[in-house]
Amino acid sequence: MKVKTILVSQPEPKMENSPYARLIDKEKVKVDFRPFIHVEGVDAKEVRQQKIDLNNYTAIILTSRNAVNHYFRLAEEMRYKVPDTMKYFCQSEAVAYYLQKYVVYRKRKIYVGKMNFTDMVPMFKKYKDEKFLLPSSDSLKPIVPETLDKMGVDWTRGIFYKTVISDLSDLRDVYYDILVFFSPSGIESLLKNFPDFEQNDTRIAVFGNSTVTAATEAGLRIDIQAPTPETPSMTMALQKYITTVNKK
Repeated sequence: MKVKTILVSQPEPKMENSPYARLIDKEKVKVDFRPFIHVEGVDAKEVRQQKIDLNNYTAIILTSRNAVNHYFRLAEEMRYKVPDTMKYFCQSEAVAYYLQKYVVYRKRKIYVGKMNFTDMVPMFKKYKDEKFLLPSSDSLKPIVPETLDKMGVDWTRGIFYKTVISDLSDLRDVYYDILVFFSPSGIESLLKNFPDFEQNDTRIAVFGNSTVTAATEAGLRIDIQAPTPETPSMTMALQKYITTVNKK
């Protein structure tokens, strides 16, 4: 069956010439964006219940833009002035650049990983004596605590925000040829919103091993998968699939 419509379970990209824009233009398909999950911040009271005092930490580990936003939001809410001496350990360049929204970049001690959390190990080794705070969501990849515990660093996890399933009830009678997922939470949201979901001719596209596992365990048929050596991005995987099926 030819592909005409795609629903991506994420917010629409802000840049005009995104890979999705090129896919729409080249394949003449309709692509809609709708976050299946969203983030909600916890309040200062909940953080205090976790026995977290922001004064106690000399370094912050930031794994995402959400972590940046909610750390500074709570600092303001708790009337804590983040000292100029604070050290920031950012998982990627994108996270480090985003930090500029809150701090004067060139005047701060900012350490940047390449992409994966384990890339930060040499930095943690160098600054083993710091007291680290990890602002995170209620779901955390196991590699993060495993890596920090293995290093023997003094660290504390703070749940500063939570991943919440979005209400998709308005989509009940809307059908798409392809549904695109990037996390197990997206699959969970689909099944919570539509417990009677039947895949039938709907194609499922998934990104990452954990999403593959979640989709498989949910009994879904996976038709498109990324990343692979041939298609490292989701848009490349979609492009390849659509080109093949729409030619028939």
